[in-house]
Amino acid sequence: MEAKQELNPAQQEVLAELGAPKEQRPRFDAMLRHELQRALEDGLEPMLPMLDLREGEKPGDSMFVSKYALGQVLGCERKFVFEQAEPFEWKIPIARGTIAHKAIELSVHWRRELDPMTLVDEAMARRGEGIDPLADWLQTISETERAELRGTTNDLVLKFLECFPPLKPAWYPSTETSLRVEIHDRFVLSGRCDLSIGVADGDRAGKVLVDLKTGSTSIHHRDDLRFYALLDAIRIGTPPRRLATYYLDQGRFQIEDVTEDLLFSTVARVVDGIERMLMLSSGQRDATTATGPACRWCPVRHDCDDGKRHLADDEDTTLGAGW
Repeated sequence: MEAKQELNPAQQEVLAELGAPKEQRPRFDAMLRHELQRALEDGLEPMLPMLDLREGEKPGDSMFVSKYALGQVLGCERKFVFEQAEPFEWKIPIARGTIAHKAIELSVHWRRELDPMTLVDEAMARRGEGIDPLADWLQTISETERAELRGTTNDLVLKFLECFPPLKPAWYPSTETSLRVEIHDRFVLSGRCDLSIGVADGDRAGKVLVDLKTGSTSIHHRDDLRFYALLDAIRIGTPPRRLATYYLDQGRFQIEDVTEDLLFSTVARVVDGIERMLMLSSGQRDATTATGPACRWCPVRHDCDDGKRHLADDEDTTLGAGW
């Protein structure tokens, strides 16, 4: 008989934050999904004519909207416009998240000792056997790049296994859960949630959506999960119960419970973001800039006067504080 694993304090905290007795789980009206869908339809309907004015798009083409694009356009529009013009390329910082999610998925049903590096190697092998762009990239990277990818992904998986209790199949865990909602057959809202745990019980919420992050905390990270919660609420009718951004480097949560007000405010944010995207892509107005900490690694920082001034002011403030 397998010995029961002792949980460390971080793992115990995860159980406490993500679990809840049935009587504490909220119920939602069955009409909510239709009301959310209608709110999106009403907000986006006036923008339908703008879809065919987008530069580089053919009449009738759908508009694909992701949480990343929304976050970019609602942040610095100039950075958003620049990145939209750049072709997507797989890179180690992007690929490591996808590989880590696959390794975490394998860990749920792994019958041997949970060794992070073995899980990473198996995940890389599985993803490398596909016929998608990631598989092509994995098959052509150098040995140095492969070693770096293994190392950085192993760090993520190790931290996850240290901080999270073993994911039991009875918890209905799912990694990279695909979500998609189509509005007016032209707007496609889609995304993949890092991890979901639990399921709804009729109109009683039971699912928790988890977004795994590294680095420092940000209030903007909550917007990613709110977007996924909206898509899931429209998809099945019962929203997730809780949203949890987990910072692996810190072993800390940002927790938010899902409410109807949160979902409708997310609808407003999505509509606002799509309107900005369409205005920019159709040339109806110029992009604005928004300065902040991200200016330090922005790809247009060398040609952005606002960004240069912000970085110069920030450097002066830092030096002044040091002296």
